[in-house]
Amino acid sequence: MRCPFCGNIDSKVIDSRPINEFTSIRRRRECPACTKRFTTFEMVESVQIIVTKKDGSKELFDKNKLMSGLLKACQKRPVNAAEIADDIESELQNSLRQEISSIELGEIAMQKLKKLDHVAYVRFASVYREFKDIDTFMNELKALIKN
Repeated sequence: MRCPFCGNIDSKVIDSRPINEFTSIRRRRECPACTKRFTTFEMVESVQIIVTKKDGSKELFDKNKLMSGLLKACQKRPVNAAEIADDIESELQNSLRQEISSIELGEIAMQKLKKLDHVAYVRFASVYREFKDIDTFMNELKALIKN
C-alpha cells in the first residue's frame, strides 16, 4: 500500500480489525520510510446480479424488493424474512452468477419458506404463482400435504 505522505510503496500493518459485520477490514499501517501512520479499508467486492423478469426485461437484484414479498408472506408468522433474504443474497453472491431469472429467484424463496413455515410458503406461492382461483390454491395445498 502506497504511503499517502511520502509515496513509499511499502508499509507495515500494525493493527487489523473487522468492521461492518465482518464485511470489511480496517487496517492501521505504518510507513517504514517516514514512520507516519495511516488507515486503509478493505472490503469484499460484490457481484452485481441481474434479474431477468418474465417479460424479458432486466433489472439489478434488489434485496429490499425480495424482502418486501417475504415480509408480506411471513406477516404474523414465526419466520424471519430478513434472514431468508440475507441467505438468498449470500447464495447468489457465492454462486458467482451474474444473472438469474425471476422465476428461479422465486423458486429459491419458496423452497426456503417451505422448509420453515407452510403458511408463509402458501402465501408467497399464491402471489408468486398468480393463483387465479380456489382450485389452483387447493392443488398447492394438497401437494404440500402429500410431502
